[in-house]
Amino acid sequence: MSCSNTPPFQYGGVSLTNTLCYHSLLFAAILVLENQDLQDSIKPQKVEFRSLNFNSTLHWQPGRAREARDTVYFVQYKVYGQSTWQNKDDCWGIQNHVCDLTTETSDIQEPYYGRVKAMSAGVYSDWSLSCRFTPWRETIIGPPTVTVIHSNKCIILKLQAPRSPYKRKRGSKIPMTNYYDLLYQVFIVNNLLDEQHRVLVYEGKDKVIKIENLRPGVSYCVVAKTYVPILDRSSAYSSRQCTVLQ
Repeated sequence: MSCSNTPPFQYGGVSLTNTLCYHSLLFAAILVLENQDLQDSIKPQKVEFRSLNFNSTLHWQPGRAREARDTVYFVQYKVYGQSTWQNKDDCWGIQNHVCDLTTETSDIQEPYYGRVKAMSAGVYSDWSLSCRFTPWRETIIGPPTVTVIHSNKCIILKLQAPRSPYKRKRGSKIPMTNYYDLLYQVFIVNNLLDEQHRVLVYEGKDKVIKIENLRPGVSYCVVAKTYVPILDRSSAYSSRQCTVLQ
């Protein structure tokens, strides 16, 4: 029964019905404000895609309120231009702050969005939206794998491009060279002189590199990077491979 339809009950000249209605409305308003504050305080922050060799994940941080033990998160994604958001079933009601969207972003030329909302104490936050993410333009390309296969008076290296998570029909992972025109940059370090001084000794597409004119008995280390000319972007250095020439 609404307050407006309730017959007034007088006590001492005061309408108790109106007083009760006033307090009920006030209590309801306080609950709404408290829920709104909780909604705002648990809303996820800093939603962003991170991607290495097309292994693409959505990351976020908890809202400004201290994260409660019962807080869970819900993730959706969509291709730019589409009206319908898709639920990510594996990231629906999770407590982690990361969601793997590698499969969902496999069309690497398409731009995507992701969004996250939180739920705590039965209250849902609004959605928090990521920036637009295009895998081909924004994934970080890792360094090549470097193997020293010979080191007698010279160093012979074998370079292998980083692999994407996507597979050929036979099951092998597709190398990043299928998606980009990659160059290898090879650097050598003379440990006798300066362990931090790297000298560029090769740049190109060859998978086997021979480094000559080195001093016998000296410890050398080799590192390599991948470079994408069209994006003017280099990878981090590979792990060091060291050897002493005979």
